[in-house]
Amino acid sequence: MKLHELYKTKKVDISIELFPPKTEEGVSEMFREVERLNQYNPAFFSMTYGAAGTTRDLTLDLSDRLKNKIKVETMCHLTVVGQSRDEIHHTLEFLKKKGIYNLIALRGDPPQGAAGFEPHPNGFRYARDLVREVKRMNYFSIAVAGFPEKHPDSQNRESDIKYLKEKVEAGADVIITQLFFDNRYFYEYLDQVRKARIKVPVIPGILPILSAQQVRRFTALCKSKIPLEVEAALGKFENDPEGARKYGIELAMKQCQDLLKNGVKGLHFYSLNKAHSVEAVLQNLGF
Repeated sequence: MKLHELYKTKKVDISIELFPPKTEEGVSEMFREVERLNQYNPAFFSMTYGAAGTTRDLTLDLSDRLKNKIKVETMCHLTVVGQSRDEIHHTLEFLKKKGIYNLIALRGDPPQGAAGFEPHPNGFRYARDLVREVKRMNYFSIAVAGFPEKHPDSQNRESDIKYLKEKVEAGADVIITQLFFDNRYFYEYLDQVRKARIKVPVIPGILPILSAQQVRRFTALCKSKIPLEVEAALGKFENDPEGARKYGIELAMKQCQDLLKNGVKGLHFYSLNKAHSVEAVLQNLGF
């Protein structure tokens, strides 16, 4: 089902994000985890790009395998950074040929060590431009990213919302948010999104914490905050990954319960290719 057709009923749709593993063993393990999670009937699995599009070929290969061999609905990430317009068009033609019609259009992270984002000399500068170009093909349904704590490169929330509106007006069907650990960030963000007359669904992104070290590393990369009470709890599990994982399940479950009570249309889980925690949350929620 295309993204623009989802989130229109009383049913809450879940989706699950994956990343391309670096080894064949990792790929095999990822597909085993997908089989476990597919029991919960996710609306789609999404496959990420590496920073600066470094895993493009692997991302496309795994997206193809998910869609056409595993037979699960698949959304592919597509970034602007590090790619020419011709390379992006080649990717779009590949996805169309493989029957993958959902994608999330992103600017993408600059290469590690880079001072900041620099567009490809023959590419697009913004995700907005990519959305507009993809829309011209009249085939894909497009998601874009939203940032409850604002994009790291935005001057303020107002400018961030302004740019979000430009992405939606360019043709985006859905907004999927960056992770957050305090639902107040999401509600404040959603309120501002609606005040800006952005009407497409806004789907919260949820990360079940797997370890104290992992979540600190992950939030440092995406510039999300760890609330003081969460940091205090993580301090108890510095050398206890199992305790941290149980705490992560409990926290994610409480977040989801509150979000569902307040009428969200879907939940997007950052699984980090691990089924256990997402599965536990979905079971506890009654999916």
